[in-house]
Amino acid sequence: MSDTTNDRVSKVEAADVAAGEMGQRYLAAGSRVAMRLWAAQPPGEGKPEAARDYETVGYVVTGRARLRAGNEVLDLDPGDSWVVPAGVSHTYEIVEAFTAVEATSPPARQGRDASPA
Repeated sequence: MSDTTNDRVSKVEAADVAAGEMGQRYLAAGSRVAMRLWAAQPPGEGKPEAARDYETVGYVVTGRARLRAGNEVLDLDPGDSWVVPAGVSHTYEIVEAFTAVEATSPPARQGRDASPA
């Protein structure tokens, strides 16, 4: 993963993209925002609920998922986008092999967004 914290542009080569323990792949990251990819995530029950200290916005490329936050349930289909505010406890259930891109602010980084214990 590449962090850009100065006034220079940077690129992350596909071969250099690090994988996280929950299946995410860390893409480019700056000092205020980061991107990650969830590629071909298999269908399955939701992961344990978690509240993160960063805001997440996402875009569904392919597949379907269900986002649960408290009493809210959002069905996510190709072309949909979503927002999870920082501090909101939530979980995702993958309904159909799912690929999505997310941006997080402040940046989610390897080790920082590990699955809850």
